[in-house]
Amino acid sequence: MTNNFSTSLLLTIFFYISPSLSTYKDCSLVFNCGKIADVGFPFWGEDRPPSCGVPKLKLTCKDNIAGIEMMQVKYRVLQVDPSKKTLKMARDDYLDGICPETRLKNTTLNPNLFEMGDGYVNLTLLYGCNSPLMVVPDHLRFSCPVHGDGCVNLGEEMGLWGCKDSVVVPVRGDEGLLVGVSKMEEAIKEGFEVKWKVDSGGCGGECVESGGVCGYDLKLRRGICFCENGVSSSSSSSADVCRKDGGASVHQASGSAAKTGGSESKKKHIIIGLCVGGATALGLCLGCFVFCITRRNKKHVHPKLKSKDLASPPSTAPILIPSTFRSNIIPSYPYSRSDLENGSSYFGAQLFTYDELEEATHNFDPSKELGDGGYGTVYFGTLKDGRMVAVKRLYENNYKRVEQFMNEVEILSRLQHPNLVKLYGCTSRHSRELLLVYEYIPNGTVADHLHGKQANSGQLNLAVRLKIAIETANALAYLHRQDIIHRDVKTNNILLDNNFKVKVADFGLSRLFPLDVTHVSTAPQGTPGYVDPEYYQCYQLTCKSDVYSFGVVLIELISSLQAVDINRNRNDINLSNMAIDRIQKHSLGDLVDPDLGFERDYVVRSMIMSVAELGYRCLQQTRDVRPSMDEVLQALREIGKEVLDIGNDM
Repeated sequence: MTNNFSTSLLLTIFFYISPSLSTYKDCSLVFNCGKIADVGFPFWGEDRPPSCGVPKLKLTCKDNIAGIEMMQVKYRVLQVDPSKKTLKMARDDYLDGICPETRLKNTTLNPNLFEMGDGYVNLTLLYGCNSPLMVVPDHLRFSCPVHGDGCVNLGEEMGLWGCKDSVVVPVRGDEGLLVGVSKMEEAIKEGFEVKWKVDSGGCGGECVESGGVCGYDLKLRRGICFCENGVSSSSSSSADVCRKDGGASVHQASGSAAKTGGSESKKKHIIIGLCVGGATALGLCLGCFVFCITRRNKKHVHPKLKSKDLASPPSTAPILIPSTFRSNIIPSYPYSRSDLENGSSYFGAQLFTYDELEEATHNFDPSKELGDGGYGTVYFGTLKDGRMVAVKRLYENNYKRVEQFMNEVEILSRLQHPNLVKLYGCTSRHSRELLLVYEYIPNGTVADHLHGKQANSGQLNLAVRLKIAIETANALAYLHRQDIIHRDVKTNNILLDNNFKVKVADFGLSRLFPLDVTHVSTAPQGTPGYVDPEYYQCYQLTCKSDVYSFGVVLIELISSLQAVDINRNRNDINLSNMAIDRIQKHSLGDLVDPDLGFERDYVVRSMIMSVAELGYRCLQQTRDVRPSMDEVLQALREIGKEVLDIGNDM
């Protein structure tokens, strides 16, 4: 027994130290590729393994050209300056001109890793612009046979009216950019500079000076110091710098004092080394002893607990879905409590403490409540930095809610689109309550303006409603291109800012959609009146399920009626059934909001009929005959062009 324990202890120590020896040698190497040379931490790639750098900072080398990929966009690395912690790069797809052959994507940077360099501004490129009403100087227009002719704009995105797509690219701010498209192309090729924000942790100057090399602790998500003797440190304190030669510090004292006291210093270090080694061995022994005792106790206690749990399950236990219908898309996240509390981000989202959000909402004051749903209540709050936010407080902190919570954080933190609500951050999954922090959108929801507390404002004319439809479709089409199904599309989840710009929200029911399957089998979830009937019957969730829900939204926009209203006639309680019935009977006048001028204006009547027809196609019982979200977006843009012509008269 003693021999086995000693052998296990020695093997444990060997395997604990051995990886560090290998990692030290690997991370001593630097990245070299063409003009980019001697690049080390926080980057990795080629001869440098993942443990030598931040996971998302992988460098590649092809034909002596260094590259990096971020948020599914490939960049050419132009310069790396470790002293200033800056990285200069240019988009690969725009090196040959302003009309790339690949799919259009925004330049999106992880705010937890980078901040834009000084002197750079956003350049917006609009594609597929066919509207004669878009007033843009000729020298800012360009020809693009791949994505449609377009134009450029210096500054933030200016909307998509009359255009199909837009791309935002950072460029060096210069008045000369306004000279023309060729100047802007040159600016894009010259690239832009970012400053990285990486927690160096134990990888400070003392690590390198003592002979160590910098690496990255994937668990703690911070820098770490690897040493030649196999000892690594996650702290930058002087007591933990690398040591060699039997425990003597790499730093040697200088002067006569060092010469006279050198041997005594070595003896002291040897004694200290032996003490530390003995303490480590003793700690391992105690750890093994506690583990064995705990494991033995669990064998005796577990059966009793199990039988007790089966006899009287807690009232908050989640309802389990049969494995046939459970989606295998959501992965498990093996992060511990300490991992989350030590980090400053979670899936790229900022971590807030419960106390600071409680303070921001005045202890979740009921007067600050913005709304509630089946999963939580949303409160208005103000952070210490002055930002106004919406804080979603999930009702229950059980397994089901944690899964939903993590799902929403993961999805929102990696999406960037002008018509999607921004997620600022969240609490730890181990917090006393699960809280999500969003940007505050001040003008309520589309439901509020159609049939809620702001329904009589008179601000939703036909032009505004078409704009809402287009921007919502644009957001959903973007999600589908990212292989994400929203699964809870409804007017209560479409927020409006003061300019009536759409912000689609509430991704708590979203599902990442795998590329190699046609549908996801899962128990139906969603809001009554919006749920795809085929999804409800067959448990098969697809992108066309969102299309059906959006069809209900289209009908709401032209009727101002609720998706479900038990005060209506029995056959008309469900708005989708009512719409299909009126359209088939050519009685659209009984459905449309009379304030839109359907009966008195032929042009308005024609456009509303076009929207109703599109809604009818979306509401088909069989998903295969419904249009895709991209097709819906294109059809709405065609209708939107007509609205532009009459918008000023409405």
